[in-house]
Amino acid sequence: MAAARSTLTHLECSICSEHHDAHVLQTVCTKCGRVLLARYDLDVAARTFTRAEIANRPPLLWRYGELLPVIDPAATITLGEGLTPLLAVPRLGKAVGAQRLLIKDEGQNPTGTFKARGMSAAVSRAVELGAEALATPTAGNAGSALAAYAAAAGVPAHVAMPADSPRAVIDEVNSFGAELQLVEGHIGDAGAVTRAGVAEHGWVDLSTLREPYRVEGKKTMGFELWEQLGTLPDVIVYPTGGGTGLIGMWKAFDELEAMGLIGPERPRMVAVQAEGCAPIVRAFEAGEERATPWEDPSTIAPGIRVPAPFADDLILQTLRAGEGEAIAVEDGAIRSAIAEIGRLSGIDACPEGAATLAGLRKLLAAGRVDPAATIVLFNTGTGLKHPELREA
Repeated sequence: MAAARSTLTHLECSICSEHHDAHVLQTVCTKCGRVLLARYDLDVAARTFTRAEIANRPPLLWRYGELLPVIDPAATITLGEGLTPLLAVPRLGKAVGAQRLLIKDEGQNPTGTFKARGMSAAVSRAVELGAEALATPTAGNAGSALAAYAAAAGVPAHVAMPADSPRAVIDEVNSFGAELQLVEGHIGDAGAVTRAGVAEHGWVDLSTLREPYRVEGKKTMGFELWEQLGTLPDVIVYPTGGGTGLIGMWKAFDELEAMGLIGPERPRMVAVQAEGCAPIVRAFEAGEERATPWEDPSTIAPGIRVPAPFADDLILQTLRAGEGEAIAVEDGAIRSAIAEIGRLSGIDACPEGAATLAGLRKLLAAGRVDPAATIVLFNTGTGLKHPELREA
């Protein structure tokens, strides 16, 4: 079966709406410096982007090719990412008081996390457009995903990550042959190292939302919810660091509506952060449009230790557009949730995924989420990368 052809037309600034050429390498808006988003010919896409057609395609995120950025299907770099299971977890739901609870288990992606989605799309498009070397800062898992997809593509990868990242992730990056630089501090410090390397060596920067295509890979989580459920859930609870998944899923829902596949209803999006690093929660509660950087970020969940997310404005807009929520949880609650998810569902959750259960429990106790709602928690990675968090 022939692969679906992309209907990519241009890139558009998420803030000032300035158009940019999608057929050359781009980073951020040249006019205002904010996030660029890919735009498609949705009328053309709608001719083949149907449930019946998609159901006959391979079980990869690339089944949604009309709304992905790679123009030549032969340029796609895939390791089998996407179409992860959406699992009913009734025992866990009963324990927390949620009548219809599901977990989207992203730990079953290549390299064990949802980061594979974004890097498959971003690396594929960057290489298609002529990139010769790629780079990213990372809290860990984005770096291992970049390393893997760059290895598959045969291009050099340069990864900067905090020196206190999980040992398993450090070893993973090295095993794929990427150049790894360990940095004292947090992902913001790693970002400074990456930007210096980009400026000096001309690497293509694949930092979170500082290029247009990682969000395109992540948005396929939204398409999958639509395809797997037959509709959209009432509530999505998502661990939020850089926020690419939240922004991406909201974009997917807008595209589905524009093609006539859903109506205007949207899930309530819930951003979960750690109490030791909660810039989005603080800004959301204060009614701010931008988030102030978090000083001295600390949490056992490295993926949400992001003190200054680049797309903070888009994250906050997404939460408010759907009457969403933002909540912070203690590290102790995250650690307990890892064990609870394992015992009551059989899913091996990463700390970021476990944070969603801790956040949901707080929201249910406060009456901020309907216990009868269809609720999806995102487990964004496998717990196998975090042996240090196992209960004795």
